[in-house]
Amino acid sequence: MHIAPKGEQARNNTALPKALTLIEALPWLERFHGKTVVIKFGGNAMVDESLKAAFAQDVVFLRYAGLRPVIVHGGGPQISAQLERLGIDSHFTAGLRVTTPETMDVVRMVLAGQVQRDLVGLLNDHGPFAVGMTGEDAHTMTAVKRYAEVDGAQVDIGLVGDIAHVEPGAVNALLDNGRIPVISSIARGSDGHVYNINADTAAAAMAVALDAEMLVVLTDVEGLYADWPASDDVISQLSAGELEKLLPTLASGMLPKMEGCLRAVREGVGTARVLDGRVQHSLLLEIFTDEGIGTMVVPDDPSETDTVITGGLA
Repeated sequence: MHIAPKGEQARNNTALPKALTLIEALPWLERFHGKTVVIKFGGNAMVDESLKAAFAQDVVFLRYAGLRPVIVHGGGPQISAQLERLGIDSHFTAGLRVTTPETMDVVRMVLAGQVQRDLVGLLNDHGPFAVGMTGEDAHTMTAVKRYAEVDGAQVDIGLVGDIAHVEPGAVNALLDNGRIPVISSIARGSDGHVYNINADTAAAAMAVALDAEMLVVLTDVEGLYADWPASDDVISQLSAGELEKLLPTLASGMLPKMEGCLRAVREGVGTARVLDGRVQHSLLLEIFTDEGIGTMVVPDDPSETDTVITGGLA
């Protein structure tokens, strides 16, 4: 007979909650095994070193858990910082960065040469998983020129684009090979120009093209607020139809994120979620716990709505 000493009993008592946490993840592991998850990497998680490292751990965990993660990223703060260092003027019209050819050179350099490489390096600290690419590679994303709208009129803002088409073959090949694609949100148009694409828009289009189970958007707020700024109550779940009604009331920073979520679930993605990237391991908390965090957008219930799928960001 073995009688555990008090110290060992104490360790067993502290280990039990960890086992219960792992068991809580079991139904979600069963549900999402083999499924594709597209993650838009942005906000504070991109510039805080500890948050970047935690994000990389989360993504590698997803891969080991049998999911197929794909990362789409922008890099607004890094682009602005580099433009300032180079003395290149940068301004915004209707919330969009006016992108001259000179600015576009910096955008490509920062996204593909800095932000992407940093993230690929963090992921590959855990194994030979991450492969960096841009929307230009293998015609993965094709762009069309986008105009800003000011007082009802179209304004030319340079090399800013929307997604016209996604060819997912190269991304699927990487996923089938057990890799983690890390995609910079730039794309070439049929006119030969390379365009700066909003990363929320690009991630939503990629999720649709990959028939993803889930789109996850990391941001710097807790989720979608029910009545901001009067209240900081977060909407935990809403349908596509409910979100569509809220869009005209949203602030400019949240609008492209929620438009992307709406487009994704209206075009076949299982769910779309907006998470606070300032919370370490928010990705795992959302996917593998019963409570989750942030806001989840779900498709309309066919029995409750006759809403017709229209338009999209592309």
